[in-house]
Amino acid sequence: MNYFEYRSGEMFIENLKVSEIADKVGTPFYLYSSASLAYQYTQFKEAFGDLDLLICYAVKANTNQSVIKTLGDLGAGADVVSQGELRRALAAGIAPEKIVYSGVAKTVVEMLFALETGIYQFNVESEPELFQLSEVAASLNKTADITFRVNPDVDAKTHAKISTGKSENKFGIPWKNVREICAIAAKLPGIKLVGLDLHIGSQITELNPFEQAFTRISGLIETLREDGHEISRLDLGGGLGISYEGDDFPPLPREYAEMVKRVVSHLKCQIIIEPGRFLVGNAGILVSKVIYVKEGEKRKFLIIDAAMNDLIRPSMYDAYHGIDPLKQSDHDDRLYDVVGPVCETGDTFATNRLVSPMNSGDLLAIRSVGAYGAVMSSTYNTRPLIAEVLVKDDEFAVVRPRPTYDEIIGLDKLPSWLSK
Repeated sequence: MNYFEYRSGEMFIENLKVSEIADKVGTPFYLYSSASLAYQYTQFKEAFGDLDLLICYAVKANTNQSVIKTLGDLGAGADVVSQGELRRALAAGIAPEKIVYSGVAKTVVEMLFALETGIYQFNVESEPELFQLSEVAASLNKTADITFRVNPDVDAKTHAKISTGKSENKFGIPWKNVREICAIAAKLPGIKLVGLDLHIGSQITELNPFEQAFTRISGLIETLREDGHEISRLDLGGGLGISYEGDDFPPLPREYAEMVKRVVSHLKCQIIIEPGRFLVGNAGILVSKVIYVKEGEKRKFLIIDAAMNDLIRPSMYDAYHGIDPLKQSDHDDRLYDVVGPVCETGDTFATNRLVSPMNSGDLLAIRSVGAYGAVMSSTYNTRPLIAEVLVKDDEFAVVRPRPTYDEIIGLDKLPSWLSK
């Protein structure tokens, strides 16, 4: 369902005109829809019916406290990959018993904090991590519930930089070595093996890679049970894609859930799902203003006040994002390169893109930026992090203020020999 729509030629978010928010907040800024977050979570939850399911929102997709709390209030847990994300989830009210900890490089300090917090499980990714966690847990006289993240060597058919389930990727334990490492874990103090985990990548737009991976891990669980291990949880990770271009249609949650039930429900495990992009991606837009319209020798440029430091995905992944005016035009679309002010040729949001004709001062929306937008932003070129705004029906709130230049520069501290 689209919560960003045109009414009488003006773009609305829920029941507010986007241009009126822009007048009050100033551009550029991120803008999120509470209704969209709720809709995405609810359809995912309902698709699984009465299956024993824990949905853990992948916090890395969007770490804003208001986004995490909106999903948490609906019943979501959290999938975290750092102590910072764990602290964010706790601060937003997520119960420790609904938090899973992923990531390939958990430090001793992070393990200590997570164990003292009492999180639900650690998704262990290597033998050295297993030994380290055993030592830390035993030193606290605690037991860590763990799943092993399995690398099933399955190609997710997604961008190379967000594919995580092939043998050459850094993530997880090779599936052929799982029996061996589970046998080791069973003998270690402070460790309780409760299940298996996998995550084969992000922005996956077909079911077949999921089914291949889930089938492989299902067989592993049956083998591990024959070996005497009590396997009660199966963490299937995230990765379900969203539509960016409008004509690409990833599987629906209902279709994904039907496949999951068909492939793994016979195991009678609790199923853990870690959606991120699916929940938040299409819930956000980036609102920006045209600064100049520049006529090049071969191209026409829309130079806007948002930049690659605000949204890095087009530069990093060659990612496509829809670009639309906040006010519709009766004129035919024109070809533009949509670019930002940063001193990099890579500061480009679209090349040779058909966009509604625009002039200096006009406002536009870059769509589908709720995931991996604000979280990957920086202050490159000493540009302040842009504001984040959340809407609920006919109300809005700034949920991350734009810092001042003094606040940014004040983070630097001069050493004594330069302070004289």
